[in-house]
Amino acid sequence: MSARLEAAGIALLHRSGPDAVPPLVLLHGIGSNAESWRPLMGALPEGRALWAWNAPGYGGSAPVAPAAPTPGDYAAALARLLDALGLDRIVLAGHSLGCLFAARFAARHPARVARLALMSPALGYGVTAGPLPPAVQARIDDLSALGPTAFAERRAARLVHDAPSRPAVLEGVRRAMAAVDPAGYAQAVHALGAGDLLADAARLAMPVLVATGLEDVVTPPDNARRLHAALPNPIRLAEFPAAGHALPQEFPAEVAALLAETILA
Repeated sequence: MSARLEAAGIALLHRSGPDAVPPLVLLHGIGSNAESWRPLMGALPEGRALWAWNAPGYGGSAPVAPAAPTPGDYAAALARLLDALGLDRIVLAGHSLGCLFAARFAARHPARVARLALMSPALGYGVTAGPLPPAVQARIDDLSALGPTAFAERRAARLVHDAPSRPAVLEGVRRAMAAVDPAGYAQAVHALGAGDLLADAARLAMPVLVATGLEDVVTPPDNARRLHAALPNPIRLAEFPAAGHALPQEFPAEVAALLAETILA
């Protein structure tokens, strides 16, 4: 059973485990929150502590300071969180935008990350000055115009392959997206615009797993293939047929088995 906790201004889901084993820390995507990890957390084997954060500006977590942050600001928030929790060394996994935050943290603090998993990776746009690309700015504009509930109704189905046949998964995605705070979401969109996952990937010395859904229309499989090719020490490129962007929610048991075999072995 996962408990809700708070540390360093960050709201968390936590499942306890032995101190001798590096815990697994889970970073969610841009339209999501810690709750999106519940299916995977329930499928992972016992014997390891799990921590899923609500990113700064999400789910009751304090926002980062800059109005237009970079992934580095979220990596710094993660470092403060781990310090507050007394976690010196972890296994780290990110999904979508969470991959940008996870990779930036791992690149800055390689000694603290034993292994890394990057799922459905958003590569970022590398825009560190000036206006956001129109497709990125549209995310902020759409949320502002529609409000979170209508925004989620419009966008959630894009994240789930064959959504009509997976109503429970779709509802989980929709519920998380409807819960976003517009200000926190806008900050995260700026981090997406500023991020450059392929540049960070070249600096990752630890073993890294990459996973993607072959039916992902949000971060297409080619993102994962480019990322895998840029890594100095890849474990594997895992491609899931019949999976969309919400890979850990669509196939929690299969993703849990993959993580257990690779980054948690």
